[in-house]
Amino acid sequence: MNSIKNVPARVLSRRPGHSLEAEREQFDKTQAISISKAINSQEAPVKEKHARRIILGTHHEKGAFTFWSYAIGLPLPSSSILSWKFCHVLHKVLRDGHPNVLHDCQRYRSNIREIGDLWGHLRDQYGHLVNIYTKLLLTKISFHLKHPQFPAGLEVTDEVLEKAAGTDVNNIFQLTVEMFDYMDCELKLSESVFRQLNTAIAVSQMSSGQCRLAPLIQVIQDCSHLYHYTVKLMFKLHSCLPADTLQGHRDRFHEQFHSLRNFFRRASDMLYFKRLIQIPRLPEGPPNFLRASALAEHIKPVVVIPEEAPEEEEPENLIEISSGPPAGEPVVVADLFDQTFGPPNGSMKDDRDLQIENLKREVETLRAELEKIKMEAQRYISQLKGQVNSLEAELEEQRKQKQKALVDNEQLRHELAQLKALQLEGARNQGLREEAERKASATEARYSKLKEKHNELINTHAELLRKNADTAKQLTVTQQSQEEVARVKEQLAFQMEQVKRESEMKMEEQSDQLEKLKRELVAKAGELAHAQEALSRTEQSGSELSSRLDTLNAEKEALSGAIRQREAELLAAQSLVREKEEALSQEQQRSAQEKGELQGRLAEKESQEQGLQQKLLDEQFAVLRGAAAEAEAILQDAVSKLDDPLHLRCTSSPDYLVSRAQAALDSVSGLEKGHTQYLASSEDASALVAALTRFSHLAADTIVNGGATSHLAPTDPADRLIDTCRECGARALELMGQLQDQTKLPRAQPSLMRAPLQGILQLGQDLKPKSLDVRQEELGAMVDKEMAATSAAIEDAVRRIEDMMNQARHESSGVKLEVNERILNSCTDLMKAIRLLVMTSTSLQKEIVESGRGAATQQEFYAKNSRWTEGLISASKAVGWGATQLVESADKVVLHMGKYEELIVCSHEIAASTAQLVAASKVKANKNSPHLSRLQECSRTVNERAANVVASTKSGQEQIEDRDTMDFSGLSLIKLKKQEMETQVRVLELEKTLEAERVRLGELRKQHYVLAGGMGTPGEEEPSRPSPAPRSGATKKPPLAQKPSIAPRPDNQLDKKDGVYPAQLVNY
Repeated sequence: MNSIKNVPARVLSRRPGHSLEAEREQFDKTQAISISKAINSQEAPVKEKHARRIILGTHHEKGAFTFWSYAIGLPLPSSSILSWKFCHVLHKVLRDGHPNVLHDCQRYRSNIREIGDLWGHLRDQYGHLVNIYTKLLLTKISFHLKHPQFPAGLEVTDEVLEKAAGTDVNNIFQLTVEMFDYMDCELKLSESVFRQLNTAIAVSQMSSGQCRLAPLIQVIQDCSHLYHYTVKLMFKLHSCLPADTLQGHRDRFHEQFHSLRNFFRRASDMLYFKRLIQIPRLPEGPPNFLRASALAEHIKPVVVIPEEAPEEEEPENLIEISSGPPAGEPVVVADLFDQTFGPPNGSMKDDRDLQIENLKREVETLRAELEKIKMEAQRYISQLKGQVNSLEAELEEQRKQKQKALVDNEQLRHELAQLKALQLEGARNQGLREEAERKASATEARYSKLKEKHNELINTHAELLRKNADTAKQLTVTQQSQEEVARVKEQLAFQMEQVKRESEMKMEEQSDQLEKLKRELVAKAGELAHAQEALSRTEQSGSELSSRLDTLNAEKEALSGAIRQREAELLAAQSLVREKEEALSQEQQRSAQEKGELQGRLAEKESQEQGLQQKLLDEQFAVLRGAAAEAEAILQDAVSKLDDPLHLRCTSSPDYLVSRAQAALDSVSGLEKGHTQYLASSEDASALVAALTRFSHLAADTIVNGGATSHLAPTDPADRLIDTCRECGARALELMGQLQDQTKLPRAQPSLMRAPLQGILQLGQDLKPKSLDVRQEELGAMVDKEMAATSAAIEDAVRRIEDMMNQARHESSGVKLEVNERILNSCTDLMKAIRLLVMTSTSLQKEIVESGRGAATQQEFYAKNSRWTEGLISASKAVGWGATQLVESADKVVLHMGKYEELIVCSHEIAASTAQLVAASKVKANKNSPHLSRLQECSRTVNERAANVVASTKSGQEQIEDRDTMDFSGLSLIKLKKQEMETQVRVLELEKTLEAERVRLGELRKQHYVLAGGMGTPGEEEPSRPSPAPRSGATKKPPLAQKPSIAPRPDNQLDKKDGVYPAQLVNY
């Protein structure tokens, strides 16, 4: 029997086998590995082999249940790159996965939307892309669920598109709008990706750029199909609706066309896409939907994915037997396994184990062969698909040429019809010419008749003339009938004149008609000549068109033959694909049959595995119960120390207590996680045991340090801290008891430990020194700021004293001028000495920092020595405050608005403040430092100048005060005795008032020291160790924002009459 140490819990739960459950476990393991490798936080594109395994997994289980079960557990909100690669993998799974993936993803729409909304609110580059990508995925899922005729890969035939669109124009209109929305989401993602890329460098060759560009391969595939479908639908809409109604559709299509063309152009220029995808070229301009024949000019864009070389993948065993233990497995599991199955012995193997190993090897061999066959078939199918795509492109080109030839044929027919119409027009013109000839002959006949009638009229006129001559002869013969003859003659003359006029008028009319007919005849002759020329040209063009039509018919026959040949080749390729698919199906059936036989041979092992699994569960709970019992003992011991008298001498600092409480509070999360994992899978208690061990030690440490901290705290906070520690221990012991009981274990709530631990943490925060209200990283900047402020205050004080001196010289005279000048001069000397002391202290401080910081920065040195730094800040503030107060007091004295005692007190304050600054500087300084010697000399000078200010003030006060001499004249004995008693009463009252004021001063100083350093800890900061018990005479540190403490003066400069008591120096 094999000896396996430190194996995973999932292997301990069952013996090696090849049942359905084992195969499912192997499938889950493979999918988990592929998902973890494909979706990670590395800024690199998703590897194709991992995505291919995930897609094959969806076909294996006919859905995406396993994919989503692992994807839900990914920490997508923690990394925008992780969310981006998740969206990429989901896009590939939707396109190439099993059709049921679409319905599985519909159930997780809310998760996808939440991820997009989360990253949409954050200012992150990948987060912005994730927000856009999730909107695209949601649009894709909604579209394909609404239109199941379109698969997620968007590859359908024109017949399916026609069937999906239907004959209702409203449905076609709505489908076009939805495809426009779909295309907008795709183009928006591509534009956002290109907007984030730096075009000045070869970004497509960098892993960061490829990580952003990788999902655009799927976008290119989707856009090519959507573009083809929208063109088809737009032509269909224009055939049903007026052009004005579809103006908005055309504008939107033109905008998308230019964006898509720009996207394809930019992508085809990148080296990254050239080896992964063949991007089609769009035409220069969009199709003209107003011309129905433009549909024949449209070419469907075909995207070709080149065949990738197969990658050699590392074989993965179903059960890792020889691999070492994982890092997080406790050693106790190995001991339990050895106790259960016996010690290692490589030579002991029964027949069943050997048979199982042989069967496993056979299954692995068959599986490898089957996978190889699948890969070869897949590769061959991909090649055939590529050939089919190329043949379809060629067929589409042939169809386009055929359509173009039909259009040309139609144009030729139209031209021939025009020629025939011209011929008819020529015939009609020939008839007009004949009619004009007939009219001309009729006109000539009419003219000849008119001429004959004219000749007849002339003959009649001549005959009448002859008759007239005969009549005249008769008149001469017979005079009797003269009158009658005259009358007849007149009548005949009148008739003759009338006939003559009528004849002339008719002649003129006939002449005009003849001229008009001649002009019409000439025009008709010209028209006839033009018609004859046009007819000749038409006949010539008709002969040329007939010859061209014969040529086109011949080309049409040739194209038809080529198309038939291509169709035959396509049918042959399709038959070859069907043969390969049938062979693959037979191979799959054979593999399934062999797999069933192997599963039947391994079915008898299931009963043994169930027994071993139950035994393993009992042993895991036994380990958990032992760990809980040990943790209970540790916690019980910690709780008992709260009442142990020997523990009263142990102390700890609030900082250390806060650190321990925070660590214990953090360990509660691990305990909750381990408890949840154990409830989910009782086969592995390692996580819960490890978390329980860590929590018990940290909780016990927190309880012990809480009791130790309470020994230094005031009474009320100490009592609250002890009570909170007891409550924490009680809840921890209750939790340990629940974990030891198998019935109560599911109801255990580790989260209940948060409340007492947070209480201890809050009490520790409250017990921290109140003076530490400035962050340590700000101390260094504050030191420089306070030193500069002190120097500025001193400079301002010197300037103000000079102004006051000038003002006193103008406004005072005599003794007052002398006293004011002496006081102001002494104050000026004191300010100059203080300024020199501050400058020397600054130089010494820089020397201390340079010699003590080492490789650290100046800010780190100040943060490390925060107590000393705070002392420098407090001393600097005290010096600046004292200088300001001294100037204000001197101003009041000069203006006779203040008291001379105020100057004396301010001088003492300045002396104490400078002493505090010197003491703070001496702590870190080298004893042999020349700056330290100069600082001490400056301190002595300051004390001397302060004494001079006090002496000048006192002498001036004595000189100014008008001492009235008492006049005892006129006083009797009784009156003198009465005044003596009143004076004694006044003296007693003043002494009592003085004593009360001195007591009040002492109380004020006592309260000042309590507020300044009541919670302070001496020495260097050591947050990792408990502070010792307070010593008598422990030094106190003044607060940063209060009036500083007063340092003592030498005995020869201080007396009780000044009203000032010695102050305690601050030690750092």
